[in-house]
Amino acid sequence: MEAGERRGRLRREAAEYYRGHRVPERMEEALNTLFPQCPEDLYGELANYFSKFSKAPVICKLVGRKILGGVGQPTLEVELYCTVKNYEKRICSTVMATHSQIPENALPETIEADEKERNDSVHTAVEWVNESLSPMLRHLDPTDQCQADKMLGEYFANKVEEKEEIEKLEEEAKVEEEAAKVTPTSTPKQKKGGKPGKAMSVEAQSIPPAEPAESVLRGSLAIGATSLAIAKAGAIICHVPLYLYTALLKHNQESPKEITLPLPMVTLLNCEKNSPSKLKLVKEIMLIPPVELSLKQGIERVLDIQKEMTRLLESRGKMPPASKRISHLGCLTAGYDNLEQLLLLMQRACNNIGLELGTDVYLAINCAAHELMDYDKGKYEILAGTFKSPDEMAAMYVDIINNFPFIIALIDPLRKEDRDQWSSICCALGSKCYLIAEDAATQISKLKTDQNINIAMCSGVVLKYINQTKVSDLIELTGILDGQRHITILGSPDGESSDESLVDLAVGLGARFLKLGGLSRGERVAKYNRLLAIEEELAANGALR
Repeated sequence: MEAGERRGRLRREAAEYYRGHRVPERMEEALNTLFPQCPEDLYGELANYFSKFSKAPVICKLVGRKILGGVGQPTLEVELYCTVKNYEKRICSTVMATHSQIPENALPETIEADEKERNDSVHTAVEWVNESLSPMLRHLDPTDQCQADKMLGEYFANKVEEKEEIEKLEEEAKVEEEAAKVTPTSTPKQKKGGKPGKAMSVEAQSIPPAEPAESVLRGSLAIGATSLAIAKAGAIICHVPLYLYTALLKHNQESPKEITLPLPMVTLLNCEKNSPSKLKLVKEIMLIPPVELSLKQGIERVLDIQKEMTRLLESRGKMPPASKRISHLGCLTAGYDNLEQLLLLMQRACNNIGLELGTDVYLAINCAAHELMDYDKGKYEILAGTFKSPDEMAAMYVDIINNFPFIIALIDPLRKEDRDQWSSICCALGSKCYLIAEDAATQISKLKTDQNINIAMCSGVVLKYINQTKVSDLIELTGILDGQRHITILGSPDGESSDESLVDLAVGLGARFLKLGGLSRGERVAKYNRLLAIEEELAANGALR
């Protein structure tokens, strides 16, 4: 009797529970809707029908791990898991590219210290993700990018405050310790900026000193990687590609009718500044296809030029086949005695295959001028043993562009500290070529706050998704740049990873150019392939401008 009453009570409770969730009503609707269709996979269609009534996925955990990036350096991978229909499911992962501010010609001990710091930073980032960010973001809707990035920003700000407090206490302890010591003799003061015991020239003293490099908080990779993983998860859950999801975030969920692809700046040559050759002025020579070509046609044209340049270099003994090198940027490595020699060789390569520089393809040069400055002399070393002052550099660039008008972009032609000379070349060349700041741009963290790019007259800036940069930061920054009529270039860091998300971000943010390196090395070619796939998809949907 009791068992029967218990069963009856359970049936009533079950009926009430299901009616409360409208299960009988919706089951009847589903059966009535599907019967006329007689689907081949009835249970599959029933699952699809009822899935729209299920709860939205929420983040259940993040998993951070240390992996190797494209050049064998340690970096961070973040996997994101959501609770989907009561089950834990892996949604996506993201891998952060590594970025170093150490120049090519750095001393071995400097490079070693940088590698140790990178290892420690990745280790800390893994701890942040697994021990702090995962529980902090649990139960968050992955489509709420704004809230996620706000939480990440607050977490990072707290970590910065913690570090500053520790440094303050350490400094106070150091001052107290030194005050307790008795110093028998005083140490003679050294002149600032020069080498110990070496007098600086008046000209060297007149140049603005180098601004300190942006301090990178150990573990900051975790912030950028987590923000990007959440954006990728949001796109997957919304069943749209990441580039469209990014565009919707930027334009307040208003879907663009047409999308313009960024023009690729394809690195053809990497002229290493510590090579035996004389030319120091050029770090990268990049090819830009004309806008009238499709992206696929443009890449094919660049490949044709690359093949001809390889043949010419091998025939001239500049790059013997046995020692042919591909740099970490995914392009050929070669040295030259002067810029004119290099540009004339490129003209010849194009002419040999029926192309004309300035009509069928254009050039961009990354000068990386911050790596050229000799602070003892106060001048840039443009050739081995040949130095120019900032004013002479500005005049030289005017001559170069006038003599070689097919160069339509100069990246970092000067240090960011040489603001007067930036103004000079912008006034002289602003209508003839793009003058782009990469290292010469204000730090991203400050750009958001100051809303200026440090060199107000430059044409635009190269933005890189590194360290604590969040997706919301890029959206805000590109909006600022658009409003200031500056162009946006999204660029790959030197230590690139196989993650292709940068391409989707560039498309969704409406970047004018995309700087990915050369057409070699898997981690870089993967991004070009992603760009080609987006072009095909947009063209098929009639959304390609």
